[in-house]
Amino acid sequence: MATPVYFGVRHLSPAAAHHVRLELDRAQPDVVLIEGPSDLNEQMQWLCHAQTKLPVAILAYTQKAPVRTILYPFAVYSPEYQAILWAHEHKVPCQFMDLPSDVFLAFREAEEARADEETEDTEAAAEEVQGRTTEQVYADLEMLLGESHDTFWERNFEQLTENYQQAAAAFGQELRQSAEDSGQRTAENQVREAYMKRVIVQAQEKGQVFCVCGAFHVSGLQVCEPMTDAEVKKLPRVTANTTLMPYSYYRLSQRSGYGAGNQAPAYFELLWDAISQGDFSQATYQYLTRLAGEQRKQGQLTSSAEVIEAVRLAQALAMLRNGCYPTLQDLRDAAVTCMGHGNFAEISVSTASIEIGTKIGALPDGVSRTSIQDDFYRQMKELRLEKYQSVQAQQLDLDLRENLRVKSEKSAFLDLNRSFFLHRLRVLGVHFGTPMQSRQTSANWGEYWSLCWVPETEIELVEAALLGETVETAVAFALKERADKCTDISQAAEVFQDAFLCGIPAAADHALKALQMLSVDTAAAEAVSQTAVHLSNVIRYGDLRKFPTKTLIPLLSQLYLRACLTMEEACNCDDAASVQIMDSIERMNQVQRNHDFLEESRWVDVLTQIAERDDLNTKCSGFAMATLIERGLVEEKQLATEVSLRLSKGIPADLAAGWFEGLAKKNRYSLIMRLSLWRELDRYLADLDDTEFKRALVFLRRAFADFSANEKSDIAENLGEIWGTQPEQAAEMLMDPTTEAEQELLQGLDDFDFGDI
Repeated sequence: MATPVYFGVRHLSPAAAHHVRLELDRAQPDVVLIEGPSDLNEQMQWLCHAQTKLPVAILAYTQKAPVRTILYPFAVYSPEYQAILWAHEHKVPCQFMDLPSDVFLAFREAEEARADEETEDTEAAAEEVQGRTTEQVYADLEMLLGESHDTFWERNFEQLTENYQQAAAAFGQELRQSAEDSGQRTAENQVREAYMKRVIVQAQEKGQVFCVCGAFHVSGLQVCEPMTDAEVKKLPRVTANTTLMPYSYYRLSQRSGYGAGNQAPAYFELLWDAISQGDFSQATYQYLTRLAGEQRKQGQLTSSAEVIEAVRLAQALAMLRNGCYPTLQDLRDAAVTCMGHGNFAEISVSTASIEIGTKIGALPDGVSRTSIQDDFYRQMKELRLEKYQSVQAQQLDLDLRENLRVKSEKSAFLDLNRSFFLHRLRVLGVHFGTPMQSRQTSANWGEYWSLCWVPETEIELVEAALLGETVETAVAFALKERADKCTDISQAAEVFQDAFLCGIPAAADHALKALQMLSVDTAAAEAVSQTAVHLSNVIRYGDLRKFPTKTLIPLLSQLYLRACLTMEEACNCDDAASVQIMDSIERMNQVQRNHDFLEESRWVDVLTQIAERDDLNTKCSGFAMATLIERGLVEEKQLATEVSLRLSKGIPADLAAGWFEGLAKKNRYSLIMRLSLWRELDRYLADLDDTEFKRALVFLRRAFADFSANEKSDIAENLGEIWGTQPEQAAEMLMDPTTEAEQELLQGLDDFDFGDI
């Protein structure tokens, strides 16, 4: 029986991928074994499919919540992928040889449970790890060499032209001997190697075996005993599924947190191309010329001379650092010096594009997926959203109106169906589309989205598979669960509006029933107003989204009546609660203005009562007055009378300033134009003694804090006119920076004695 060939690699290493193919050509094995979960063999056919574009990843996930996942990504320069591709091209049997994914997921589950226990006994957890871990060995190596582990590996291994297999195996063995990982990690490695050895021994019956595995495992596989049948039966397992998914270079980069990734996946593809061509210098030329091109796209002037000098400097740096060819660090140092003029910030955007890239993989139709993934990609194609499957955010503007210039109904409502689809993904927590603020002021047919695809999108889709077989059924189930858990009417109304935006009438009906049941109980003004806004939006945009709204009108009318009956009493609150009450007043005011069937006079009476009463929170009273002014229901004389009452000498400073603060919450330009208001405010402040003035000044500073510079300048001009000076001169004086004496006085207000306020 022939001795197996053990080829140790570093994941995502172009040199390893190149030398693996060379050694496979030399060995001509009968079986190829790859480090990877042994239950994922059926996915290999898709990895070799002509329409598959890397990077892609195999995803294994549990079938029960909480969903746990493990990923096995592949790039074109992954040595495992190149070994699989070689076996496919030469029609040699190929399979994964590591523990099945359901065992790995069971390990993950046990590890999380163990972590929870260790938080209760941190000392015992700390004692478990002795000596130096693998990570600490890498850290020590970086300190000794003065460069990162990635640079060390690239300089000493990626540039090897021969004896790569022996060098990688020696490095893995030394690393294994130098590191003393935790007992749990060591035990897991031993279990994995015993299982892999079992698969290797079984494969030897077919002839010469070629094993591609991490260099760390080579020495372990050579000496360990294969796992027995009894030991295999004892392995923990969980119910799991697997699927293949597109991946991205950004996710492969270390910046995304993937442990086995590299810092520059796009650069390593350049290196792979250069190694495949047998000319390492091509990586240097390609990196620096493409970087210059990116700089020019960014509007930076980068000359050919700077590129030539950068090439020469990179080559010189490589020689000084005992390298054969420039590494990525050499190239970046040269680029900073020659193109960035010594400042990395000048080339940071371009280097991210060249080193990490924006490449996203793609899979052929029919690839093994969950049903919800199939439904997602089917709709992406039908709704013509495939071009937005990019890691670069793109804006999508939707016109929800029927397009009368097309013949088919499908095309006529394309944007509306896009909106339904994107809202459904939003409700599911699938981060593909993010709603943007509307740019319309007097119309409602426009909807604006920012679309960006990341690998997490696929994982979130897989997690949503627990809720339903398709996107729509999963959303319907999610909305039903949310509706059943609602404890107040505003929550139920939010679910109802989501169902409306998703275009799922059945879910909307269920949420509406929950809302009606909860509306029987007394609700706070904030909950009532929030609910009214949600229902109002549905009624306003119902026709646009082909949604029946007649049954909502009586419910909104009922909530409107409740708000009118309770809002006045709700204003009997403290300053902390006044913020929510003012928001509630604003919501109900807008709701009434949006619907003619809501009796305007009833709401105006409520606002008038709140504005006139002096036993309510003064901020709320001031805000009610501002709302009446906005409606054009307050004359100049009436406002002057109210101001004189609210800002009279007998009124405490905090109450007077609080009323003014509420008044100034809206319609500021309208207030600025009313000279009588500022005349009364000036009179009020002039009549105060020093102590009262300081108290009033504290609250007025807060009231004017949100005013813009232009608004303050206009107010200063009003005061100049009141004082009989030139308005422009008064504005200039009042807007000048404060003197040291004024600053000292203002700082003293922070320690002012407010008594029982």
